[in-house]
Amino acid sequence: MVKVHKAVEGKLRQTVEVRGHQWSADVEPALGGDDAGPDPHELLDAALGACTALTVTMVARRKQMPLDDVIVQVRREEADGVCRLFRQVELVGALDAAQRQYLLGIANKCPVHKTLMGRFEIDTSLAP
Repeated sequence: MVKVHKAVEGKLRQTVEVRGHQWSADVEPALGGDDAGPDPHELLDAALGACTALTVTMVARRKQMPLDDVIVQVRREEADGVCRLFRQVELVGALDAAQRQYLLGIANKCPVHKTLMGRFEIDTSLAP
């Protein structure tokens, strides 16, 4: 469960709480915020990047591949009602070409990637 509520400080700053962890979400000053944290779209982009890195790392460890690090960069473009994410995966380590291709394929199997490629339904209700 994720809980989001107005932070004590800031114009629009929100506190995000998940499993005892807390961080801030905000928007830049041009949109009325204080830039005290990533905006919601950046959090979505970060979820894809983190999920990709974690998934690739877990598979490489399980397969005992010489992967030292995974660096994922996500860039977003929006036009004509379409949001397009561009993900670049850098694999650091003494991997051969076959291992690199295999791990790149694993990137598309991360749970957040699968979710984003699927159909969304959001059920919204008022709390009692």
